[in-house]
Amino acid sequence: MARGLFILAVLLALSPTSGFRLSTPAIGFARAGFATAGHLQATGGGDEVLPPADPTKVVVLPDAEAVGADVFEYVEAAALEAIAARGAFALAIPGGSVLSMLAGTAPAWADKCTVAYVNHKCVAMDDAELATHAKATSLFLNQWEGVDVVTLNGSGDAPREAEAYEAALRERVAAGKILTSSSSGGGGGDGAPPLPVFDLMLVGVGDDGHVGSLYPGRGEVLDRSGAWVLPVEMKTPGSITLSLDVMAAAKETVIAACGVSAKYPQGKSAGMLRAVEGAEMLSTFPAAGLRKVATWVMDEAAASKLSPQYLEL
Repeated sequence: MARGLFILAVLLALSPTSGFRLSTPAIGFARAGFATAGHLQATGGGDEVLPPADPTKVVVLPDAEAVGADVFEYVEAAALEAIAARGAFALAIPGGSVLSMLAGTAPAWADKCTVAYVNHKCVAMDDAELATHAKATSLFLNQWEGVDVVTLNGSGDAPREAEAYEAALRERVAAGKILTSSSSGGGGGDGAPPLPVFDLMLVGVGDDGHVGSLYPGRGEVLDRSGAWVLPVEMKTPGSITLSLDVMAAAKETVIAACGVSAKYPQGKSAGMLRAVEGAEMLSTFPAAGLRKVATWVMDEAAASKLSPQYLEL
């Protein structure tokens, strides 16, 4: 309720032609506060079995269309809150099906928004087949007038691309477009280095539990070097990815899962069971590392294998 009243107040203060919708997500910013810098270091940073997610942070909606609409409501609400507070909005987006949830949108606040990629293949930015940037541009970024998109240089050199991408993020921090854990009140104690704090982090989950380009059984998911961006050379071409610490440091992290197919009539249900409540470690299912900080938005198919406590709210 408090979140809805805040959004309404901001909307009324804006031009009536701004195009914002007078609606709110099925659940508000459920977390009390946000992940502090070094959250994963502060909780041990080891590879141990992780506790299940809080049932109040799991939102189950009827179908993929409802999930997409709800995710975009999170984007608008986070944008309004950040712009009202400091005049800028920092958003991180993944590839995959989450892109379609933003398709066709043209928000009035786009010129105050900085978009970064949770992960991206090390390819040319206009590669229509492999570049998330090319796909996002076609689906919605070409309609986000004035948006600042943090792009790669377009080479196939993953380590250099990761270094350059982190430098580009630091430039946005210096310009006040992205907060850090030291400037946002998020902490950074115990000697933990500052991390970028995105206002909203959208994340997708693979069937194997990967988030961004953090895959099970690989060293990147356990990286505690303090790097913001990591190179991943598991496949060709390689990729860059935000570290798990950066994903966890966002003011709000939303993980979306939905959709069914003939091959997977229950969608991502098996994966979401493991992600939300399975006896998993970071090394076996990286998505489980976001349990303490994420809001999980899924359709009924994706949620169908969850325990009753996640379905009865």
